[in-house]
Amino acid sequence: MSLLADRLAAVKDRITSRLLELERDPSEVTLVVVTKNHPVDLAHELYTLGCRDFGENRDQEAAPKASQLATMLHGEPSPTWHFVGQLQSNKAKRVAEYADVVHSVDRSSLLEALIKATEERSKALDVFLQVNLTEDENRGGVHPLELEKFTEAVLSANGLRLLGVMAVASLDGEEERDFELVQKLSQRVQTFDPTAKFISAGMSADFELALAYGATHLRIGTAITGNRTA
Repeated sequence: MSLLADRLAAVKDRITSRLLELERDPSEVTLVVVTKNHPVDLAHELYTLGCRDFGENRDQEAAPKASQLATMLHGEPSPTWHFVGQLQSNKAKRVAEYADVVHSVDRSSLLEALIKATEERSKALDVFLQVNLTEDENRGGVHPLELEKFTEAVLSANGLRLLGVMAVASLDGEEERDFELVQKLSQRVQTFDPTAKFISAGMSADFELALAYGATHLRIGTAITGNRTA
């Protein structure tokens, strides 16, 4: 086995073990392998290892990578591409051409851009509402006090399907507090739409803790891919 295969297997084992401890069904959890700053060859190897969900955070890298991988697959089913970074409104149209899921919808201008970008899509674009768990407005994310209002706006948008909430733990070492808040915010969103029950939370350093607070979509990069190349 390759080092990549070893790392992937190790992370999957950790996920499975944690879910067994929590008495959660493994089918509830989607592993999104974050392939940013890595070449398309790595994404292709991950595909051959069974991965079908890939995460990227920069359109200028993601768009060509998605196209190149589709060519390399020679007609095999395409993976699901997740855009997990902050998205500029002027990039919404291009991202909507290849991404299946956008995890970072966090403001009205982006919402409007995505609505326009998805007018001709045959399938709705899946989205998460990103919430900001800090007082730093530059981190991106809806303030928790604005969540209900923004949830209603997304639910009324044509061309989009709300999956749930997304968050990144703050940098002050209080991940448990953060994930507990995310879980509570998820419950608030579900009062508007019970199907918007998914939680995108947990990365390489904290995914096992995130699982304890209901995370359904884990965004894991380095623990699987190794160090970035850029």
